[in-house]
Amino acid sequence: MAILRPRKRQTSSDEALIRSLYEEHGGALIAYATRLTGDRTAAEDVLQETLLRAWRHAHELSESTGSIRGWLFTVARNIITDRARAKSVRPAEVAESPVTVPVSRDHSDQVVDSIVALDALETLSEEHRSVLVEIYFRGRTVTETAEHLGIPPGTVKSRSHNAMKSLREHVIGRRAKAPGTSVARVAEVTR
Repeated sequence: MAILRPRKRQTSSDEALIRSLYEEHGGALIAYATRLTGDRTAAEDVLQETLLRAWRHAHELSESTGSIRGWLFTVARNIITDRARAKSVRPAEVAESPVTVPVSRDHSDQVVDSIVALDALETLSEEHRSVLVEIYFRGRTVTETAEHLGIPPGTVKSRSHNAMKSLREHVIGRRAKAPGTSVARVAEVTR
């Protein structure tokens, strides 16, 4: 059976050990850690972790096995090295800024909608398609489109209206046949 020591006595001796280590080596350890990390707060964390490890290994600390200060400095250096390695493995954090705008949504729906719209455009007659290309792809006004195609502005308006109606019917008819597709969403895409 193991011999049990009173916990109160051990706690006071452990506390005395840590206090004496801090008083004797704390200043040198904090200076050393600050020099290695470049950060006083990080150095204080390293000092705390070093003293915690000294408390855990109190039975190993004695001048007969080597320098206690050397052991403390080695432990502090190892803690700093471990933290630097752990930090280098993690990806760098990127702060949000006006230049780096977070991705708002997946653009795959937009690509599919474009493919469907281009496919639907192929079903139109040349007269109707040319009006839509001039207005929607080249950004021309009704008057500019009329001048470019050599037709009256009223004809441009009616061809545009009829072409959009035909596209809408084609896309809705095609999408309605596809499983799981909302007709309302298709109508929204072609507007």
